Amino acid sequence: MTDRSFNPGQFDDSPPDKSFADNPVTPRDAATMILVRSDGPQPRILMGQRAGGHDFMPNKYVFPGGRMDPADQIIRPIGQLASSCRSLLLKKSNVSPEGLALSAIRETFEETGLLIGENSTSTIASSDVEDESWKTFLSQNVKPSLNHLQFIGRAITPPYRPKRFDARFFLARSETVLAQLKRPMDSHELLDLRWFTFEEIAELDLPSITRFVIGEAQNRIQSPNEDHAPFLTYWQDNESYLERLTNT
Repeated sequence: MTDRSFNPGQFDDSPPDKSFADNPVTPRDAATMILVRSDGPQPRILMGQRAGGHDFMPNKYVFPGGRMDPADQIIRPIGQLASSCRSLLLKKSNVSPEGLALSAIRETFEETGLLIGENSTSTIASSDVEDESWKTFLSQNVKPSLNHLQFIGRAITPPYRPKRFDARFFLARSETVLAQLKRPMDSHELLDLRWFTFEEIAELDLPSITRFVIGEAQNRIQSPNEDHAPFLTYWQDNESYLERLTNT
């Protein structure tokens, strides 16, 4: 199903740079993690504010995430993606589903200090890993786990932006996926890291694409037993598209 009413210019509120429209930058594969806490009266989502010096969405509140690194395709998780989740990630894509999920886990660790995985004494020795972030992650005696991650959508930055990402969004409940329940720590990437209710999120300065994804996450959290098809939004032939991905 395709909906042409979605405007990819809604990614952020900055004006389009028409100089990139005719020769667009190739999008970089990226992944984002939406962590949900359900241990209070209302669900809360982890978000932080991007530093003002960033040239991509400065000062906006976002989820932890970033581009995929080569090391993300080498690390072996202790738990695998559900087969339905994996097949949805492969729709219109030849990028490793595991690599994308692991990049979301690594970025979450880099930006918040939180470990998505399981305590494991049999984890890969950190000395066997060259990537510094994964080396530090594994030194905590935790191995990343993918089996409780949900794929909720994919968004490709419009061609008239100087930086473009092909971002996949994952949703997970913190009580299920975090190896250690500890407080998130601010980083050079994200400031003011907190667990926000949906009411509080409505008052934040968000990129429009983030606000759209929040709505998708809220639907899944409030109606967990319903079938929610992941979204795909992209730009083609000067038109914006919103599709729903299914395994049928």
